[in-house]
Order: sequence, then C-alpha cells, then structure tokens
Amino acid sequence: MFINREISWLDFNERVLQEAMDETTPLIERVKFLGIYSNNRDEFFRVRVATLRRVLNYETKNEIRGRNTGEVLDQISEIVEKQELRFNETWDKIKIKLEEENIFLLDENSLSKSQGDFAHRLFLEKVRPMLFPLMLDNFSNLSNLKDATIYLAVDLKSQKEKIRRQFALVEVPTEAVSRFIILPEEDGKKFIIMLDDVIRHCLSDVFSPFGYDYFKAYTIKFTRDAEMDIDNDVSKSFLELMSESVKRRKKGEPVRFVYDEKIPQALLKILMKKFNISRRDNIRAGGRYHNFKDFMSFPDMSRANLRYPPSPPLSHPDLPPNKSIIDVIREKDIMLHYPYQSFHYIIDLLREASIDPLVRAIKMTFYRAAKGSGVMNALINAARNGKQVTVFMELQARFDEEANIYWTNRLQEEGVKIIQTIPGFKVHSKLIQIRRKENGENVYYANISTGNFNESTAKVYADDSLLTGKQAITTEVNKVFHLFESKFIMPTFENLIVAPFNIRDFFMEMLDKEITNAKAGKEAWATLKMNSISDKKITKKLYDASQAGVKLQMIIRGISILVPDMPGANDNIEAFSIVDKYLEHSRVFVFCNGGDHKFYIASADWMPRNFDHRVEVVCPILDEDIKKELMDMLQIQLRDNTQARYLGKDNMNQYRKTGDPDSHRAQFEIYDYFKAKL
Repeated sequence: MFINREISWLDFNERVLQEAMDETTPLIERVKFLGIYSNNRDEFFRVRVATLRRVLNYETKNEIRGRNTGEVLDQISEIVEKQELRFNETWDKIKIKLEEENIFLLDENSLSKSQGDFAHRLFLEKVRPMLFPLMLDNFSNLSNLKDATIYLAVDLKSQKEKIRRQFALVEVPTEAVSRFIILPEEDGKKFIIMLDDVIRHCLSDVFSPFGYDYFKAYTIKFTRDAEMDIDNDVSKSFLELMSESVKRRKKGEPVRFVYDEKIPQALLKILMKKFNISRRDNIRAGGRYHNFKDFMSFPDMSRANLRYPPSPPLSHPDLPPNKSIIDVIREKDIMLHYPYQSFHYIIDLLREASIDPLVRAIKMTFYRAAKGSGVMNALINAARNGKQVTVFMELQARFDEEANIYWTNRLQEEGVKIIQTIPGFKVHSKLIQIRRKENGENVYYANISTGNFNESTAKVYADDSLLTGKQAITTEVNKVFHLFESKFIMPTFENLIVAPFNIRDFFMEMLDKEITNAKAGKEAWATLKMNSISDKKITKKLYDASQAGVKLQMIIRGISILVPDMPGANDNIEAFSIVDKYLEHSRVFVFCNGGDHKFYIASADWMPRNFDHRVEVVCPILDEDIKKELMDMLQIQLRDNTQARYLGKDNMNQYRKTGDPDSHRAQFEIYDYFKAKL
C-alpha cells in the first residue's frame, strides 16, 4: 500500500538528475542540476542514511528484527550506484557539448605554457596561503577533518634522494577560492580549470622543499552523520545546548567515504586504518572529482544562450510604488507568488512598519534567513525606532542552526525580544504580525507564507505569501504568537488550523466530506499540492476517497508514499511531480466541498513531523480574486506535459502525457500569466 519513504526520496532526486540529462535544458543549467543532485544526495546521506544506520546499530545491538532496516540500506546503495553511473555518463556528455560551444575544462596535464604560468601565479597569490597540509604519519584524529569538504590525498616520493615515501592530506579551500578558475581566453575559446587541479599543478611548491620530486594527488571526501544530539542539561539555556550540539555535529561519525578509484591501494589502506573505516562501511570508489555540489555555482562564461532566459521578478499590480502597503491590505487581501513576483514587498512592508508612528509592535517567526538578511536589518531598524519587536527564531532548522544562533545574538543585542525555542517541537510556520493603534483600538495586519522569509531562496523557491488585514485571520495570527509566549497553552481558533493540534484531523474531515458527497452522487474532488506526503493515516484516507469516487489530483514535488496505480483501488488518483527551473515549494489545498470550494495555503506537508512535531499553520483563503488566481495557477500546472512526471510504482518518473498536442510548461506559463496582469 505504501512506497518506502527513503526510496521515494531517491526517486525525487532521480527527477533532478533527469533535468541534467535532458538535452532541451540549457547546457549550463544542466551542469547546475548535477550540482543540485549531488548536494541533495549528500544531505540524504548526512540525515536519512545516518538515521537508518543508527536504527540498524540499535537493532543489531538489541537483536531486534522486523523493520528491514538493513534491506532498505542495501536498496539505497543499489539505487545510488545506478544513479551514479547515469550521473557520470551525463557529465561526460555535457563536457562534449561544452567543447562544441568552445568551452573547455582542462586539468593540470593539459595546460599550455601560458596557462600553466597563469595558474601558478594564481596559486601563489590566492591558494598557497590557504593550504595547511596534514602528514598522515602524524595524523590520528578523523574528527579534525571537515564534513562534505574535499581533500587531496597526496602520494609523495623522491626519485633522487633516499627519502621514505610519505602521504599527506591537503584541504581544497573552496570556501576561500572559487572551485572554478577561468583561464585567459584564446582564439575565441574559453577555458576552465578546477581549483583541485591548480593545486595538483603546484604541489612542488608545497612539498619539494622537503626533498620530494614525485607528487600524485587523489580526491577523498567524508560525509558525516548530521543528526543533532542535544543534551538535557537544565543548567544551560537552549541556545547554549544548540551551540554545543552544532560543534559536536562537526565531529559526527562518517556515514560515507568516497575516493578516487585510481588511488594506490597502499594509500587507501592507510586512510581506512587511520580513519577506522572498514569495508563494511559505506565506501565508494569514484571519479577524479567529488563535491559536485560546487557545480551549482558553475560560471556562466558570459553565454546567455546557455542559461534559462531571464525572468526578473514582476511587480504586483495592486502594490504600486510609493504607496502604503498597509493601506492597500486594509482594503483588500494581496497574495504574492515567488519567484514570479518580487519578495522585496516584504522588506518594504517591514520598513514601512518600522517608521509608521501608529505601529506599536512587529512579530515574526524565522526558520531560515538569508545571509546578510534585509529582513533582519529591517527588524533591527524597527527596534531602533522604538517598536516592540518580537522574533521566534527556530534554532533547530537543520543546517541553518549556526546562522540562526548568530541572528539570535545579533537581534538580542539590538533589543529585539527572542522567544525561546520549544524543545521537542520545531516552529515551521511562516508568520509576520504587525500591531497598529488605529482610533484607539489595536488593529492587526499579517503575512502568512508557505515559504521562508529569505530573499535569496525566494528567487528560486516557488511559494505563495498572503498579505491580509482581515481581523478574523490576523487576530488568530496573534493567538499563534501567544501560543509561543504562554508556554504552549492551547488557544481556540476559528479560522486558522494549527499543528500539532489538529491539522491531520482537519484534512481527514475535509476528505470525509468529499467521500460523503461522492457516495451521494454529488460532485466530489480535491486538488492537493505539497512537497511531500509520508503520513500513512492520511494516505489511507486518500485511498478511501478514491474508492468512493472522489477525483484526486495531486502535485507532489518530493517524497510520496502514495501508490496511485493500483487498478480498481486507486483509479481516481492522479499524482505527479513538477521539477523545473524553480523549486516547487508551495502547499495549496482546494476541496470541492459540495460546490462551495474551499481554498487553503499552508507551511505544512502531509508528513508525521508536520502534523505531530511542528507548529504549522494552515490558512483559509477568503478573497475571491485570490481563489481564482490560485485555481488558475493549479490549472496551468495540471496541464503541464513537459516537466511533469508520474508518481507510481508502474510509471515512476515517466514524463506525463495529457493528450494535448501542444506543449505546456507550467512555470514558464505562470510567469506569462502574471506578466499579462501588469
């Protein structure tokens, strides 16, 4: 009845790889998709595989069987190995295509004299000061090596002097120097050399003073367990506990070790012994280069034709320049759709609130903030202007813990009130609340979003963001903040649906209404868009709805345990995924409801963690114009027969056919849809 969650995630990453394999995708975008695929895979090993290995170790230690953890890990290894072959084949094909475009990737052995001199000068100026080799004879602590960082394992010999063979480790300093070094153009040809190969080219500058004259370098990389182990020391604040946990994560157990397949066996044996790695661990021989996540920043080489056509964020027709946003949303709800429309309206709203003499207070939740966040700076400015600024900063946002700890300290220094994290729960809702004193009364304005308040990700994540002055909604947003500040005392809500209290039950009830109507011969359907579905209770309810005759159309970007292609059982479910230029991130739910259509946006996917272990908000859409806009967008996506793939055991990741002879690409058509409104 269910697809395994981990295997489903690998199916999603396969769709990302398909974008790189697709020859209709612009060439440099194909390279970037290889980077996204690689980054996704690393995170999968750091989190999901690490968790499974913990479970397996527990089962082995306690002689527990029945969860099939070992079988799942074996299946993961098999799938990843097959994907790796397709990945390497794709990269080889892309390199040939790049050469056809007069873009050449060189290594240290293919440099001309002038190119070698250029690389050497760059090495001396920018790279050598960042290199601090570790000699393996003296090295014994694996925890000193960074996670997801590439190292060169260097074989050192002397053919002239009687010096013992040595091995060294050199970190490739990609945080300080770009992984891609653009060499001078020659005869209209463009050249790139990897930073790894610049170091290889110049190893003599590092090691020849010690008498060595033979240098061979092989790439290695560790991926560490990234799960957080948080102490329960009541004498410390949660901020202190998180800070200590982040430090411990950097020394987590390795869950994967990859190395250049050409590495000498003598060197490989020494590395495995030094790092206490056995053949039973997840080790893999690979190619010359690792950490393909860096390819997300592959240079565009000033070739616009090799990138997606530009689509700058559009203005919103109801938010003209130099007009108060608060005045607009007092009269009418506004919904912003990123990245099609500009995120800067949110910064403008906060800037306006920070200097508006009638604004008394601003409250926000934060999950992930941009580096150098303009949103944070707007809040700091508001505090300096005397506003009461309150922020719930989620310190447990995976891989953003350090950034959020930094912003917590920075905001506190500026007089911003920080609401403490709730141990055991993550606050994943995306909320802004502004309190204004109007005619002696408190009036609230709010922003409820499906995505983070992050101007960087808003350029690539497709999200929906509601700006409203409807007091029926905004006063309940205020109740959510009281929920945080009152140590989790449950308030009552009439309009918002809030986890961990009743989101699952709410959606089950909405599906039950559709089932009742279908059995009564009435129109019954639901259109459901989310990132992931892995909750078995609600999945079973979807099966019940399908069997009752409810038409279900589901757009699910990532994980889906749903099996829609079981003839006779799920004939009324169509589930597909759209992977394209932007990351589909919005959650939108529309129910027929007997003809009185109900629309909702949410920060939550249909996963146990969202229903039971996070504070999430589902918000009804009350404005008729916005309802139409959301339905138009969904209908455009339901027509997609270019980037949509089926999600089912029998047709997993096959491109979706709609019977329409014309091609429809949803993300491009949605951009044109909003452009036509201007």
